[in-house]
Amino acid sequence: MSERSEIKRIGGKQHKNSGRGQYAKSDATWENFIIDVKEYSKSFSLSQDVWSKIVTDTMRTDRTKDPALLVVLGGKTRLAVIEWSKLEELVENGKHD
Repeated sequence: MSERSEIKRIGGKQHKNSGRGQYAKSDATWENFIIDVKEYSKSFSLSQDVWSKIVTDTMRTDRTKDPALLVVLGGKTRLAVIEWSKLEELVENGKHD
């Protein structure tokens, strides 16, 4: 699947010229998240630098939203990376169902 297909699959709103635009540096907006999509066949390495860029891009795009990373492995496995405090907030508010 393409990045565009993944964004459509989750019901997100794709940012025009994602990564190249002056303001919308990330790939999409979904719910209260600014999403960056990474697609790889078998593995993806997450580093502090990668996460820092995602956070910075989110701040440049919309300071009221939270950063998230959607990692798609092999076109089948989909993982979300969000800050732990955000996960705790979602669980606390009962949005984990």
